[in-house]
Amino acid sequence: MRVAVDAMGGDKAPREIVKGSVLAARQFPDNEILLVGDEKAIRHELDSLGTNAKNIVIRHASQVVSMDDPATYSIRQKTNSSITRSVELVANGEATAVVSAGHTGATVAASTLHLRTLKGVRRPGIAVPFPTRHGTCLVIDVGANIACKPLHLFQYGVMAAIFCKYIFGIKDPKVGLLNIGEEDAKGNDLAKETFALLANSHLNFVGNVEGCEIFDGKADIVVCEGFVGNVMLKFGEGLSMSLLSTIKAEAMKSFWTKLGLLLCKPVFGALKAKMDFAEYGGVPLLGVNGVCIICHGRSDAKAIQNAVRVALQLSKNKINEHIVSELEKAHVTAVHAT
Repeated sequence: MRVAVDAMGGDKAPREIVKGSVLAARQFPDNEILLVGDEKAIRHELDSLGTNAKNIVIRHASQVVSMDDPATYSIRQKTNSSITRSVELVANGEATAVVSAGHTGATVAASTLHLRTLKGVRRPGIAVPFPTRHGTCLVIDVGANIACKPLHLFQYGVMAAIFCKYIFGIKDPKVGLLNIGEEDAKGNDLAKETFALLANSHLNFVGNVEGCEIFDGKADIVVCEGFVGNVMLKFGEGLSMSLLSTIKAEAMKSFWTKLGLLLCKPVFGALKAKMDFAEYGGVPLLGVNGVCIICHGRSDAKAIQNAVRVALQLSKNKINEHIVSELEKAHVTAVHAT
């Protein structure tokens, strides 16, 4: 299999992206990594790492999408950007998956434009695993679509259930709907109509889930619209890092608390690793006709290496084929949209 990696995307590009790709090439020697971006810059990084791996190939792209570029502008005006070229490699069948730590909006836009959506899928969604006390909770959508209809949210539940089944090994994942209360009648019209769709489906629907319940194992999957999901994701990320920093600062105020912190170091190390996005690598944009993995903008080499692993997992498990099959069984296709 071939994975196209946007070498110029992310705060630490191209060095960390190239380094992570080299690690992935070594870990998965039977697969090929296509590094897409400025050939001279990529070659410089490869030379500095002293690698001549045969399963790494450079594909030149002359333009770079910056984080300040509007998504639609970057797709229309920067047609030879590393993001667009990476996605086009998948669309043309030259790669099975794309990995990017660059502009999320541009990656979603390019993937939707060039890969199109899967049969029956109305809108793609970004699925992010949230660490919980009992494992993980997959939240979808966290930013791909901010103008949702009930059908979109329902399909998010279907796609996420397939992902959990084949990637996390959860046979019948519990699906919840993010809402302002547990009661069936709570929420706005979008929530109420989505609730009805989920409740009458073949999914293992457990009802409404409040924000605080995401972390207690009530549901394996929580469905929400992209605007809310993105705010929640960034709030959770900031809160977790703030708590760890505050605990460390408070512990340094006396000898005994310093000693306690030292004794608890393994615990805090495990906790930090559980919340570290680099451990997950990247998250899938479910619903497009190809495998697209979106990484954090601050991704380092470890994150990119793990993102490639996730991309290969989705490809090998034929997630998209299963999604199409499940949507057909549920009779939820584009012609049913209102």
